[in-house]
Formats: sequence, C-alpha cells, structure tokens
Amino acid sequence: MNKVLKFIKSFLLLELSKGLSLTLKYLFKKKVTINYPYEKNPISSRFRGEHALRRYPNGEERCIACKLCEAVCPAQAIVIEAEPRPDGSRRTTRYDIDMTKCIYCGFCQEACPVDAIVEGPNFEFSTETRQELFTTKKDYLLMAIDGKMKLRVI
Repeated sequence: MNKVLKFIKSFLLLELSKGLSLTLKYLFKKKVTINYPYEKNPISSRFRGEHALRRYPNGEERCIACKLCEAVCPAQAIVIEAEPRPDGSRRTTRYDIDMTKCIYCGFCQEACPVDAIVEGPNFEFSTETRQELFTTKKDYLLMAIDGKMKLRVI
C-alpha cells in the first residue's frame, strides 16, 4: 500500500504543488526587503555609530583629558595625549581612535564625565583605504561642528 501511495504522490507532483502554493502565499504578502541606498530602515534611538567630540556653546572643547575613555576601552582603540594649559586645566593635544579596532560598545561615551565624546547615528562611513579609518581629534571636532551628524546625548 505504501508503494501505491508513494507512486500516486509522485505522479500527481504533490511535493511540487506544496512548494508552489507556499511561493504563491508569500508572493502576495508585504515585502520585507528594502531598496537600501534609496530607502533606509529606522535606526534605534540607542544605536551607536560614528564618534564625535562635542564643544561647549562658547566653542571650547569639552574634553578635559581625564583619559577615562582610553582606560575603559576594551579594544584599546583610543589614544589620548594631554598637556596643561596656562590656566592650569588640561586639554588634549592628541585624541585618536583606531576605527579598525573599535567595537562600538559605547563605554567611552558612558565613562566621559563631561559628555565630550558621543556616538551618533551615522553608520555610513566606509573608506577606500584602511588608513582613512585612523581618525584624529580634528576629524571628530569637525563632525560635531559641521553638523555632519545629528548628536544625541544619553
């Protein structure tokens, strides 16, 4: 009896008709694929993307060279060098982030006592060479000033 049922199923192409019915079912459903460069998915408010260094409204840099972000970075992607200013406070002379090492964990943003470093919603910063991913303090300050990214402070 099993052989007869097997023959009837194969003769009637039952498996093929099941597969085609499944295809037809999904043919008329709403598509989940987006046309990426022209359409973009909404980004979560907690998304961590490209870094930026913020300034105070008077134009002064917020970073006080406490090096907490450098210490807390699990990937050791941040390098900070500082020197004292004439008024006694410290400011950074070098603030580099190696984006090839960065894992976008957000620890640097959380550790900063003055909210100097933030991670914005920009995720489209591909480069043609690996060398372009070694970014400096000047690059991060420009990102915040020029409005290349909308900044959110948590």
